[in-house]
Amino acid sequence: MSVDGWRVLGRLVDASNATFLVEDEGGRRFVHKPVAGEQPLWDFPDGTLGRREVAAHMLSEQLGLDVVPRTSWVEGPFGEGSLQEFVDGTLSSTVNLLRPEELDEGWLPVASFVDEHGAPLVLAHRDDERLRRIALFDVLANNADRKAGHLIEAADGRLLGVDHGLTLHRLDKLRTVAWGFRGMPLSDDELAVVRAAAGIVSPLSPGLADAEWEAVVARALRLLREGVFPSPGDGWPSIPWPPF
Repeated sequence: MSVDGWRVLGRLVDASNATFLVEDEGGRRFVHKPVAGEQPLWDFPDGTLGRREVAAHMLSEQLGLDVVPRTSWVEGPFGEGSLQEFVDGTLSSTVNLLRPEELDEGWLPVASFVDEHGAPLVLAHRDDERLRRIALFDVLANNADRKAGHLIEAADGRLLGVDHGLTLHRLDKLRTVAWGFRGMPLSDDELAVVRAAAGIVSPLSPGLADAEWEAVVARALRLLREGVFPSPGDGWPSIPWPPF
C-alpha cells in the first residue's frame, strides 16, 4: 500500500524507535513506524518490528477481539513501515501503583514494590473484562512488552492496546502488567477464542517466519489443555520495566 498526501505532524520523542504522527488529506491521523527507524534488538530479528505491529492487528481481527487499532503496511515518506490508526482516547487507569490499604475486591495484585522511602506499593489492575480480553490476546500473541502506558481508553468505551512491535516471537517471552488474571479459568467465550487461534493454518500477514505463526497455534493448544490463564515462569522477567 502506498499513501500519498501525508503531512507529518511531529515525532513521538519518547518512543524507542522512530515514530511519527501523520495526517492524510482527509484529516485522519495515524502513527507511522518506518523500518528505517527501528533500533536493532538482540532477541528479535532486525527489520521485523513493524511487521509484528501489522501481524498483531491481523491476529486480533482473526480472533474477533478488536483490541488493536487498524494497522497496515505502507510505503510512506520515510520508506516502508507500519501505519496504525491514531486512537482518540486517554491513557487507561485500569493499571496503577497503590498503597496496600487502597486495594479492594475490584483490584487484582500483580507485584509488590517499595517507594524511595521504603513504603510498600502494589502494582495492581482492575478486574475489568476489557483488560481480560487484552490479557488473553497478549498470551496468544506472546507480547513481551505490555506496559500500562500501552493501554488506551477510546472515546467509544473500548480498551485498546498499542505498541506491538515485540510480539509473536517463537520463544516464550510474555511480559505484562496484567498477571492478576493468572490461574483464573478461561470462560467459554475465551476458550472459543483460543480454539480459533489453534485453528490458524497459515500466516495472517507477511514478514514473519512460519515458525512464529506455528508458535501461536502451539500456545493456543497449551492454553486449551490447561484451561486457565498462565502464571509467570522462570528464566525471563515477567513484568516489563518500567511498567508504565
